[in-house]
Amino acid sequence: MTETTAAYTARAAEYTALLGSMSAVHPSDRQIVESWAGRVSGPVLDAGCGPGHWTNHLAELGLDARGIDVVPEFVGHARSTYPGIRFDLESIDRTDAPDASLGGVLSWFSTIHHDPSTISTPIAEFARILQTGGELVLGYFDGASCEAFEHAVLRAYRWPADDLHRLLDAAGFDVVETHRRASRGQRPVGTIVCERRAAAR
Repeated sequence: MTETTAAYTARAAEYTALLGSMSAVHPSDRQIVESWAGRVSGPVLDAGCGPGHWTNHLAELGLDARGIDVVPEFVGHARSTYPGIRFDLESIDRTDAPDASLGGVLSWFSTIHHDPSTISTPIAEFARILQTGGELVLGYFDGASCEAFEHAVLRAYRWPADDLHRLLDAAGFDVVETHRRASRGQRPVGTIVCERRAAAR
């Protein structure tokens, strides 16, 4: 069991009660993801799906959606709550999806516990499993510099958008949109939508 799995396992019920429904989602975040979902062609992966509410929402929008997470309690909750959707116990660092098999990946704050030395791993994995033209949505904590902070569950990281843009570019993505939101009493957050470009020949 990894540190992340252990930390979320200990607070899975609390997390699910507080954040495990679409009613807890900020309206602007919902609009960004729904706009992306309207463009996606092909199966999609909710990478780090937590309790499964986003996966279910994507399925309700008509997408062929699957969710993965490293926390057994989250996967169990998602399977029982949304029985018509596939949920698997997998890491975003190494999924079971074949190369270039997906039209979209939603990574909604699922990379926030990856430090600067490891965050390229899931980003490269997303690039591997997306088909050319497929789109990734990456939710993250926004900051002026890359720095750790004490998240409610486990140490997490803030990132400047420009730093993430460089990592995404190096992995084979072209940035389509970048959104930032700062609300009173909440940590600044951001969303990057990017497209998998054709591999260089």
